[in-house]
Amino acid sequence: MPLTFASGPVRVRVPATSANLGPGFDALGLALGLHDDVAAEVTSGGVRVSVTGEGAGELPEDDRHLVARAMRATFDLLGGHPPGLALECVNRIPQARGLGSSSAAIVAGVLLARALVTDGPARLDDDGVLRLTAEIEGHPDNVAPCLLGGFTVAWTEPGGARAVSLPVAAGIRPTVFVPAERGLTATARAALPVTVPHADAAQNAGRAALLVHALTAEPALLLPATVDRLHQDYRAPGMPGTAALVSALRAADVAAVVSGAGPTVLALGEPPSGFQAGTDWQVWQLSVEVRGATVARGRLGHAERDPVAAGRKS
Repeated sequence: MPLTFASGPVRVRVPATSANLGPGFDALGLALGLHDDVAAEVTSGGVRVSVTGEGAGELPEDDRHLVARAMRATFDLLGGHPPGLALECVNRIPQARGLGSSSAAIVAGVLLARALVTDGPARLDDDGVLRLTAEIEGHPDNVAPCLLGGFTVAWTEPGGARAVSLPVAAGIRPTVFVPAERGLTATARAALPVTVPHADAAQNAGRAALLVHALTAEPALLLPATVDRLHQDYRAPGMPGTAALVSALRAADVAAVVSGAGPTVLALGEPPSGFQAGTDWQVWQLSVEVRGATVARGRLGHAERDPVAAGRKS
């Protein structure tokens, strides 16, 4: 059956995410209270993208934009394309910092494309959205919390990605330390060895299991639960400032890890009074985003068009 498209715009709000959380490499993720807002509308021809906030003046404003590319992949799967698209992106998630900006763009594109097709949810259900976003991104650890919210455990089966979202224990207040410098996931992955010692893999399995318990039931165990031997030490030479800050926070009994592939540092709690990260870092206290991505009809409102992240403390 040919596609029919919705009249008028649709909009989506997608959260930042932090993947790995120390030992949960490519499996664990957390949705954070920092969001991008994106709206899309079918037009008579061409692809036009406007970008406000993070990435403005740098990101492409045509069909090369990642949101537009994710929409195109979704329309391919759904079986047809609109004549044109107009996109409005208000970005607050820092680009290339380890906070899931690319996953947020992919999730936004897939959800917007589905919402613009009148029977989109019947053609592509929520499980299909997770599989498609993970396929586009390459792994599910960021797209899962972006879609589902909260603390997620993701894995991949022969049929594609799957994930569950678990409630986070009360009192966990993430703090992110965001540097001016950027990092590339491909570069960070290139630093990883092909094999690791069995003892290191065994320790990470135990700590990742403990982290599930610590995040959902017993936050007092977060410091030992976030010990990692699979990726952070191998990546440390490429981002020495990140490694030093993680070490300093952990020495102060704060459960700190590299956020995703870095260079942002995630602390699962507030630093002690008087702790100084230095002038190279922006420090934001964020909430855990429990809802994940949300979709609505209509254009972006005044609040959504504000490129400043409301409510974050620095």
